[in-house]
Amino acid sequence: MSVLIIDADGELWYTRQEELCVESIKMPYSYSGEEFYYDLGKNTDFKKFYAAVRGGEVPKTMALNPAEYVEILEKYFAAGEDVLYVSFSHAMSGTFDHLNTALNQLQEKYPGRKCTVFDTKSISLGAGIQMEYAAELKNAGASDEEIIEKLTAFRDRVAVYFVVDDLMHLKRGGRLSGIAAFAGTLLSLKPVLTLDERGSLKVFEKITGKKKALRKMADKVIAELTGTEYSVYIVDADCPEEGDLLADMIREQRPEAKIVRQIVGPVIGAHCGPGTIGVIFIADKRPIPLAKDAE
Repeated sequence: MSVLIIDADGELWYTRQEELCVESIKMPYSYSGEEFYYDLGKNTDFKKFYAAVRGGEVPKTMALNPAEYVEILEKYFAAGEDVLYVSFSHAMSGTFDHLNTALNQLQEKYPGRKCTVFDTKSISLGAGIQMEYAAELKNAGASDEEIIEKLTAFRDRVAVYFVVDDLMHLKRGGRLSGIAAFAGTLLSLKPVLTLDERGSLKVFEKITGKKKALRKMADKVIAELTGTEYSVYIVDADCPEEGDLLADMIREQRPEAKIVRQIVGPVIGAHCGPGTIGVIFIADKRPIPLAKDAE
């Protein structure tokens, strides 16, 4: 059976990873002339990061290079262990090309070992909740093949909705065209965003005003939450009051929901910006974005 690994873009809090016996790949980011690797909240100075961004600092994220991936994975192969890597969406980053290069190098040195990469087609705790499921399956004795089979079905039930405070952050990160960002800012649009079946960022619904966007996300959880076996994750990028408001909206109609609050980490925060609110939960099926010509 393999060692379970998740990357920092899955945002599974470090204490939860320790509970589940999950290993982590720390992803790099930089701001104010310093480079960091996100440690899933263990020693992260979130206030400093978001204060810098609010003050005009433009943070950057970087892909790991092949040598870094070799260093991360070789210790497992050298110990005679395989790896099952539950990753964030491959549609969002070129880092997986570097991972493949590293795996080809390692395969030559350790021909009996393997690294199976499962694309969650999600990000933040949309990926993290899938790792929780994978860890539960492993702890129940499931094989890697059984975990992948069950994860593939589970992946299509992960609902992710979020709203950003300033569309220009997505524009700078290449996630939104300049025209769309400029027009949306002028119109005070707060579109509710989601991820499509490829794991790409898409508009779910166009809404004017942040509170209306929160109400829409709350209504989606209220109507679509499947049971209470899994947590409802509400994440905020340094705007806890709005995250708490969303949680209260949900609890009014679904008091049984197991809501977990968490701050958005700097890697994802570098792209979405301060003021972002997101909700992740398990439904019968993943959201269906607006048609392309309606975005």
